[in-house]
Amino acid sequence: MADFHLTRFLPFRLNRLAAEISEELAGLYAERFGIDIPQWRVLATLSAGDGWTAKAIVASTRTHKSTISRAVEALSRRGLIEAIRSPDDKREFRLRLTASGRRLFRQLEPLVLDYERKLLARLADSEGHALEKGITALERALKLEEGLR
Repeated sequence: MADFHLTRFLPFRLNRLAAEISEELAGLYAERFGIDIPQWRVLATLSAGDGWTAKAIVASTRTHKSTISRAVEALSRRGLIEAIRSPDDKREFRLRLTASGRRLFRQLEPLVLDYERKLLARLADSEGHALEKGITALERALKLEEGLR
């Protein structure tokens, strides 16, 4: 029989790390900018370019569709994103940042990049490079890079 230990089980450990990092990062922007983690994910995704559907954001971020739907609604109400009817499919809407959304993201960007830099500074350079290589290899093995632009 295998010797299972939850605290050494890679999926469990990765999930814990992702949750902890997301919560730490949210502490930097939640109160100051009034956005939560799902809203951050939508803004960050749309910062990569216009034309994302909510369905594509769900697939890319691996966040439940109802969570993304609520985030899209909240950001729309605040005038940070807008939905444009797709020219190819009149039933589909493409999302994009508004001018206000782009301004907000420009304020968020240095904050989150500084957080990432400080997070990686907790590791030795060789550990940071190894972590990046390992994550990239797992993404490739799981074909996750295909959902990104």
